[in-house]
Amino acid sequence: MGELEAVERSMSHRVGFISTRFAGNDGVSLESAKWAQILWELGGHTSYWYAGRLDRADSVSMCVPEASFNHPFNAWINKNVMNQPKRSRAMTGRIHDLTAYLKSTLYRFCDKFEIDLLVPQNCLTIPMHVPLGIALTEFIAETGIPTIAHHHDFYWERERFQTTGVDDYIDMAFPPRLPTVQHVVINQTAQEELGWRKGIPAMLCPNLFDFEHPAPEPDDYSSDFRQELGFADDDVIILQPTRVVARKGIEHAIKLMQMLCDPRYKLVITHEAGDEGYDYMHMISELANESGVDVRFIADRLADQRQLDVSGRKLYTLWDVYPFASLVTYPSLYEGFGNALLEAIYFRKPVVINRYANFARDIEPRGFQLPAINGFVTRKTVEQVRRLLEDEDHSREVTDFNYTIATRFFSYEVGRRKLSALMANVLMD
Repeated sequence: MGELEAVERSMSHRVGFISTRFAGNDGVSLESAKWAQILWELGGHTSYWYAGRLDRADSVSMCVPEASFNHPFNAWINKNVMNQPKRSRAMTGRIHDLTAYLKSTLYRFCDKFEIDLLVPQNCLTIPMHVPLGIALTEFIAETGIPTIAHHHDFYWERERFQTTGVDDYIDMAFPPRLPTVQHVVINQTAQEELGWRKGIPAMLCPNLFDFEHPAPEPDDYSSDFRQELGFADDDVIILQPTRVVARKGIEHAIKLMQMLCDPRYKLVITHEAGDEGYDYMHMISELANESGVDVRFIADRLADQRQLDVSGRKLYTLWDVYPFASLVTYPSLYEGFGNALLEAIYFRKPVVINRYANFARDIEPRGFQLPAINGFVTRKTVEQVRRLLEDEDHSREVTDFNYTIATRFFSYEVGRRKLSALMANVLMD
């Protein structure tokens, strides 16, 4: 270790990441892991994890089940305060009780790991867990601990948070206006809305990917993916790498498949419906059946890590699937940024995209070559997609070009610059 590196290591900090969940392939968990890696590369800053659900090592984490947004205590509170114009006195007491308990666990977490910098991930942004947001806000106010609050999607972006019995708490804690907190958002609209609604300045840091290192190739474990999932040799996988929820606009992918009109093309949907019910999934299944589109739901064959299920079948990760896709569909109606888009570009896959607002404003101006849906599927878009599927040289040229653009604007180097500035700001004496 050189003298300069030794000095940098001596100035390293112990960073506490806070959220309701750090587990799986959701955007918050993925982006948090990327930040932790970048912080380590910047100066040996070590990361520790606090959440209600965790897949991090026990030696660097504290799991507090009550901090999960799915915990029965929190689910009961949400049921009785969301879409309600007021709350009862008893409900206020329940919220205070859970807040006090969670705040005590935050003190234990920071004492145990000697945390000197907090990085709340979305838990001061969207009120999925109101008591945790209040507890964290009070903890920061009481300790004055330097904090970088990373915001992915705000409550005003979701219809279900427009009428609540906890508007006073939401105004206080989502996010809080505190002098030791630096705020980070992932798109320009959020940056402007946060300033307008709360008077809070924020740094813009987009979602990131490690474009400096190439995507992994299939190996011995994943090489049999097509055979294991029953695809014929001439089947062409069109990948929809999202949950089955209405804002993902999967009906546009089905319409595209119908207009392509080729029985070899299979629309493969990777994730389940999630926490928003199954009505949309049933609608998608019925629409596909009526349209003559072959849709494959493969969530039961995917997991966060490679393993066998109870029947002894192989479970694959999402990254095992990407190399076998010929095209990725991303027809979302709304996204805070678009992690799956960067992921597809990282795997050098052509992408057809719906021009959701944050894509049109933050990503499209970078110059990517992507067939676009502008609210509906046109014949021109279909022919652009058909060429990408049938002309390998053209597809390779497009995907290489997109990879170069993404490396310039969304690589870890961008994150290193942003986080270096944030660390300098928040840790100033």
